[in-house]
Amino acid sequence: MELRPLGRAGVSVSKLCLGAMMFGAWGNPDHDDSIRIIHRALDAGINFIDTADVYSQGESEEIVGKALAGGKRDDVVLATKVWGQMGEDPNQRGVSRRWIIREVEASLRRLGTDWIDLYQIHRYEPDTDIEETLGALTDLVHQGKVRYVGHSTFPPSAIVEAQWTARDRGLQRYVTEQPPYSILVRGIEAEVLPTCAKYGIGVIPWSPLAGGWLSGRYRKGADVPPPASAARRRLVDRYDMSLPANQRKLDAADALARVAEEAGMSLIELAIAFVINHPAVTAAIIGPRTMEQLESQLPAADVVLDQALLDRVDEIVPPGTNINPADGGWVNPALQPAARRRQGKP
Repeated sequence: MELRPLGRAGVSVSKLCLGAMMFGAWGNPDHDDSIRIIHRALDAGINFIDTADVYSQGESEEIVGKALAGGKRDDVVLATKVWGQMGEDPNQRGVSRRWIIREVEASLRRLGTDWIDLYQIHRYEPDTDIEETLGALTDLVHQGKVRYVGHSTFPPSAIVEAQWTARDRGLQRYVTEQPPYSILVRGIEAEVLPTCAKYGIGVIPWSPLAGGWLSGRYRKGADVPPPASAARRRLVDRYDMSLPANQRKLDAADALARVAEEAGMSLIELAIAFVINHPAVTAAIIGPRTMEQLESQLPAADVVLDQALLDRVDEIVPPGTNINPADGGWVNPALQPAARRRQGKP
């Protein structure tokens, strides 16, 4: 499988990254089956694995660690993330120095490794000083516990602020951004992708199949099943078929399936190829729950989309558009009612 540079990190990764969110209680609870899927991905040429501490509350990291035991670790660029709630204590989450320094040790233990190649901030947290977060990450790099640092689902203003802060304070720079990106969720094309390109940041999008919407599972006129995984069943706004935005997603998925069929490929192949064919994208994160799903996604690595086909995709979902804003992955707290309502005069 073709390897691409991971931003300016000097590391090369496969253009498909194996996402491990579906390994464990959130998706596939069978550890042995999950390990077989990981090994099959490695055999297919994938050298890049992404997980997070919060995926099945650490279980995903444990499964990945088991799969890489016995000599496979050195050949893999291993990425994980920190931020999500990991316990009842309100301080068992976030991107404070206190939590990052503590939680990286837990991730290292679960992964069964002495170092993490790419340690990522899972979500932007405006209430925490960016210098505090970068300072903690820089210390981890200097200690050899982390090789590179990245972030996920950051707005463009935060991406720029982090780059400037790192430069001005002599701290470690983020080398990657992990945003949501698919044919149905194209919002990052407006500012995030150009910003990442400007700063030499590698882009590793999550959910190129739009959370299953582009897998062929959701079609107009069909008996649409609920999400199969526990992780996706919690995302009500993204899967509630009574919402007009999700009906528009059904319309688009149906039209895209016809385009794929006419082009002689599956909808899955079209969707993943669309993401990895963008010049600003390093690798697309695929998240199979079963071996069958993995096998259906691997061929997309060899698909090249011509200009005429891309024009047809643009007609169905215009560039820079999120059909359902809930799919964007992060909601600006400044737009919440509590932040934008003005108090009336007494």
